[in-house]
Amino acid sequence: MFAPRDMAANGRRAGDGEEPTDGAAMLSMAQAIREPQRFTISRQHGFRDSALAAKRRLWQRISLFDWTPDLAQNIGSVRWFRGLGTMIALGGVALAFWPDFSPLEAAPAMQADDTVRDEFRSQMILPLALGADSGRHMGWTENAIPLKSAPERPRVELVATLVSGDSFARMLQRAGVGTAEAGQVNALVSSAVPLSEIPAGTKVDIVLGRRPSADAARPIDSLSFRARFDLELGLERRAGRLVLNPRRIAVDNTPLRIRGTVGPGLYRSARAAGAPAQAVQQYLRALGSQVSGSFRSGDTFDIIVEYKRAATGESESGKLLYAGLERDGKPKAQLLRWGNDGQFYEASGVGQSTTGLARPVSGAVSSGYGMRRHPILGYRRMHTGMDFKASYGTPIHAVTDGVVTYAARKGGYGNFVRINHGNGMATGYAHMSRFAVHNGTRVRRGQIIGYVGSTGLSTGPHLHYEVYRNNQRVNPAGLKFTTRSQLSGAQLDAFKARLERMKLIVPGAALESIAPAEAAPVAPVREIDRIEQPMKLD
Repeated sequence: MFAPRDMAANGRRAGDGEEPTDGAAMLSMAQAIREPQRFTISRQHGFRDSALAAKRRLWQRISLFDWTPDLAQNIGSVRWFRGLGTMIALGGVALAFWPDFSPLEAAPAMQADDTVRDEFRSQMILPLALGADSGRHMGWTENAIPLKSAPERPRVELVATLVSGDSFARMLQRAGVGTAEAGQVNALVSSAVPLSEIPAGTKVDIVLGRRPSADAARPIDSLSFRARFDLELGLERRAGRLVLNPRRIAVDNTPLRIRGTVGPGLYRSARAAGAPAQAVQQYLRALGSQVSGSFRSGDTFDIIVEYKRAATGESESGKLLYAGLERDGKPKAQLLRWGNDGQFYEASGVGQSTTGLARPVSGAVSSGYGMRRHPILGYRRMHTGMDFKASYGTPIHAVTDGVVTYAARKGGYGNFVRINHGNGMATGYAHMSRFAVHNGTRVRRGQIIGYVGSTGLSTGPHLHYEVYRNNQRVNPAGLKFTTRSQLSGAQLDAFKARLERMKLIVPGAALESIAPAEAAPVAPVREIDRIEQPMKLD
């Protein structure tokens, strides 16, 4: 019924370049008749195929199951709890496979065998705790046999320090010297210089020799130290006995004089000129009450201090001796230290003015001068002094110089001290626990005269302080005592002579070098002896 498309009407195939002779539409056989579809039916031929099929079906069901629902929706439903369980289970699995925190070992920069590793370990600190087990110094094991005795060093060199509050003998005993020999050294040293004059911090070079027996202390071979600025003491053993060898050191005591011009500040100017800090502070305090106003730029300061220099090269500065100030070429102040008390006097022989202590005891004022209700008697009466709160046993000081005229018990005052200061002035101190002075004692400003107590009519430990003017009690508040000393006669002449000698000192003369003391020839020592340093024992 249908002819193939590629066949001509006469039954032959049209050529490749020919057109069909008939213009009628033609269908191919495959287009006219649809071929039937082929289906492949899989067959299971064993247990393996059945297991794979079941696995595929299971994964299909799992993939269709909603494992991760949104926990922000339908909170509290079965689907929400199922999602929460999934989250907790996944978190538990993650924690179960969490890695540890052990350090990672990196490959070394160089390959080291056991020999190289032992060489490195021999330089470490850790093997020292084990006695060293690197092969060079093996650690102790049960195979090691302890020695019955070990050889000691033939001598020990050390440096001991005399600390504050310690004795010379105890210092030697701490260094390893025997008790008997320490007492012998103590006696030898005290014969040359009082032990109390040896300052704390003194370094003592000690050489200890060989022990006579294993349980005996090492004997002293030699000992040396600087006992004073001008004295060096040495002990050495000769023919089995310790012999003291003192060596005097030449010392120049010329005072150090420093002059200079005041710049922007006096302290900095004086320090820049070479004045010791302590001397500058004393200079400022000495001139504080003599120079009105501040120091001016261009003033000339003149400072003289105690100064010592030894032939061995050491130097030591002391207290201020002279404080001078010139302004516009004229002396503004000339103060010289004089007397046992170290007070500064002007060039005319007049001492500095000193103001007495405003408070005889350290403590707050609990009751002032005036009318008040008596705490024991219960009625109002005149309180003729000032009360200071203080604990039991606190020291009481004299407010200024004077003579004790009464030191005994006095009625309601309890233990009472009265001091006469001259010119009709006197002071009284009541309720003391005990006295530190007696009748007729001459006291100085700040001297302890007794201790706080609660004797007499008193409710507790305190000090009742009174001031008398012409035997009349006055208000102690704001009262100041001024003391001014005046030299006269032979003392004034000696003072002026010393002042003139001070002015003749050349500034900076004390800094010139002096001839050093001749040193004893030193025998050559081995190189190892120069390398080794003595031990220090503080």
